[in-house]
Amino acid sequence: MTKFLIKVETYSGYKADERPLSFALHDRVFQVKECLDRWYGEGYAYFKVSADDGCTYIIRHHMDNDQWELVMMEQEE
Repeated sequence: MTKFLIKVETYSGYKADERPLSFALHDRVFQVKECLDRWYGEGYAYFKVSADDGCTYIIRHHMDNDQWELVMMEQEE
């Protein structure tokens, strides 16, 4: 899958950008129903989320430049 830059609205609790609440790809906004997993790399935070369209996504936050990227999309069968 080609990687796409996305706009993300986040929840900020004890730290900034703690978890995504929604993300926009092109002109469509997807609401995050559940954050299924998260992990960290050097300079990155990854989130595996289920969205209101029934699909699962992995999105990556580049912490150095505060950019978000859609890495993977998986459709329900």
